[in-house]
This record gives sequence, C-alpha cells and structure tokens, in this order.
Amino acid sequence: MREEPQAPLARTAMAFVLAGGRGSRLMELTDRRAKPAVFFGGKSRIVDFALSNAINSGIRRVAVATQYKAHSLIRHLQRGWNFLRHERNESFDILPASQRVSETAWYQGTADAVFQNIDIIEDLAPRHIVLLAGDHVYKMDYERMLRQHVDSGAEVTVSCMAVPREEAKGFGVMAVDAADRITDFVEKPKDPPAMPGNEAMSLASMGIYVFDTPFLLDQLKRDAADAASTHDFGKDIIPHLVARGGAVAHRFERSCVRSASEGAPYWRDVGTVDAYWEANIDLTDILPALDLYDAEWPIWSYGEVTPPAKFVHDAAGRRGEAVSSLVSGGCIVSGAAARRSLLFTGTHLHSYATVDEAVILPRVDVGRGARLSRVVVDRGCRIPAGLVVGEDPVADAARFRRTEKGVTLITQAMLDRLA
Repeated sequence: MREEPQAPLARTAMAFVLAGGRGSRLMELTDRRAKPAVFFGGKSRIVDFALSNAINSGIRRVAVATQYKAHSLIRHLQRGWNFLRHERNESFDILPASQRVSETAWYQGTADAVFQNIDIIEDLAPRHIVLLAGDHVYKMDYERMLRQHVDSGAEVTVSCMAVPREEAKGFGVMAVDAADRITDFVEKPKDPPAMPGNEAMSLASMGIYVFDTPFLLDQLKRDAADAASTHDFGKDIIPHLVARGGAVAHRFERSCVRSASEGAPYWRDVGTVDAYWEANIDLTDILPALDLYDAEWPIWSYGEVTPPAKFVHDAAGRRGEAVSSLVSGGCIVSGAAARRSLLFTGTHLHSYATVDEAVILPRVDVGRGARLSRVVVDRGCRIPAGLVVGEDPVADAARFRRTEKGVTLITQAMLDRLA
C-alpha cells in the first residue's frame, strides 16, 4: 500500500517577524528608518528576505512587529506585502508597539514583543510559530526546519550555522551533543564553545526559532511573570529551555536554498556599514554568492513603477556606461561611468561623473564631474558637482563617516554642512 505524502507544515504555521530594532551600528543609515527597512540589492529592503522566505516556504500567515522609527518600514509593508487575503485563510498583520499590556510599557525585548500580541496569535491559532529576525540576508526553506522540529519532538528548534570561533563572539552560540540537542547556549561569549569535531568553528544562532504554539504561549506567560527576566529570547527563553533539555539545533545547510550557481550556504548580518557595503558590492560579481536572479526562490518586494534605466552620450570621456554593476529602474546614466556599483531606483549620474564600488540608494543625484569610490550614499542625497570622495582618507573622515575598512558613508545632512 502506497504511503500518503505528508501535508506541508508551513500551511498551518505562522511567521512572526521581529523588525523593531534600530541597528545602531549602521550609523546614520538608521537615523530615519529601522534596520529591516534599510535598502538592499538595488530594489529590496532587508526585511524582504525573511518575508520572501516565509512566502516561498508556503507560510500564509505573517505578522511583523515594529517599533523604532517604523514609518518607512510600515509604508513598505503596506505597499509591497498586502496581497495576502483573509478570505483565502491568509493574513498579514503589522504590529507596531502599542502598549497593549501596560500604559507605560513599549516592547521590552524580543519575547515581550510576541507576548504583547498573544491575543492576535490565539485568534489565528496556528499550529506552529516560526520566529524570525527581520534584519538578515539569506534564502531558507522554513518547511524543512518545521519538519525537523516535529520529527524530533523538540520544545524549541533553533537554526544555527557554523562560523569561525573568533567571529562567533558577536552571536548567541550553542554547544550540542551528537544528536544536535543543545546542551549550552550563551550570548556573545568571550570564549565560544567549539563545534563537535571542529575546534576552529562554533555554532552561531541565526535568531530563527520554531515552537509549537501552545507551548510558546505558556513560556511567554511564564517569562512575563518573571521580574528578573529581560524578556528576550536569546537571553531568557532559549537558555531556560536548554536547561530543560528541550532545545534542538537545526543546521542551516539542511534548509538553505541555493540555485545552481550558488556555492556555500549564504547568510549575512549586514549590521555594520562595512558589512552592508560588502554584501551589496558582492552582488556585482559574475557569479555572486547570493543569487538574486533565482526565479525558483524570488525575493519579493514592493515593485515601484518606473521607466527603464537609461544610458546616454557616446563621446570619449563622456560615455554613459555601467560595468559589473546593478542598475535599477528609473536611473539615468548621462555621460557618466559606473563600475562595480549598485544604483538604486531613480539615481541620476551627470556627465563626467564616475562611481566605483559605490552603493547608491534611491533618488540620488550625482553632480557633473563628481568622483565617488568605496561609498554608501543615503537616499535622496544631492552630490555637488566636482565632489571627490574615496581618494583622500583624511579629507573623507573630516567631512563624512569613514569606516575602519575605508568605506565612506554620505548623507544629506553631512553634505549640507559642506556649504
């Protein structure tokens, strides 16, 4: 007798995206927007990766908790993610911090952000909750993680990936036994525990958790009643469950989605200006580590209606061209040159301007004869004609934000101070 195929677990699960953080290490890029709302890859926002993974995995109930400077994020979510329909047993809820539990308390931590929305979760009654950070770049099939969670009987399943031990100091790190049951979990340890059989590597938490819904709600209520708790998953909930013996690790390589051109599993926390610049510039490679052109696992986003990109002028020294670059809709490259750069929507490069290894966010106007290299230019900037950035480190540091790796961040407020 033929065995019946297992029904997808994602269809009865809910994705709860934690998207309230500022991301202060991105400096001025998050002065006006939360980290999940920061632009990435030419036309997307960082939060689109977690949301796209959920949709591509088959999850049709999604909630996004926001807090810090949420207007830009909420506007993006309303414009790009409003296609889920209640009449098809789907839902998409935006959950701003709204003092639902106390008139004096906003979200106190990641666990509290979920606890304050317990009534919404109970109303939808999903079988499982997939908790996601809204500020990482990766492609992952959550159905595979859900299946492991059910098959293992875990109280919580924690997604993890192998990182060099020195780098693991900035993550939540776990020790596991031979069956991948988590035996210890520590936040940002000075001496991270090594992986079994590999002393040079550690297992770092990706901030992705799967729970049976009733069990999660019980744990949230217990944690909310604990006056000593910081109400955070990484600091409180997960260590408590590890001590109970109920936490199991899920290796990212088991559910990482890769096209034929992609090699090692790709996951990035683009939490610093350097990491953000590097991850964007990496997309200009002939075969980038992250394939945004994978039609089988698309990264969904708000599709702004724009005219095609335009390249004009064809004279020596004044030729509109782009080499090894991503150029979005609405861009005009007018007698200028872009090399190994990303031009986001609506950017205009004027004659004789050059940009090299530049991440230029939407609606930027680069003046005639400007030269920009190794830069991140914030949305809406007006680069003066003849401005040179990336050739004199001392001058760059005096005028703009220059990182340890020599990347210069430019905002309009910095440009206004030049006048």
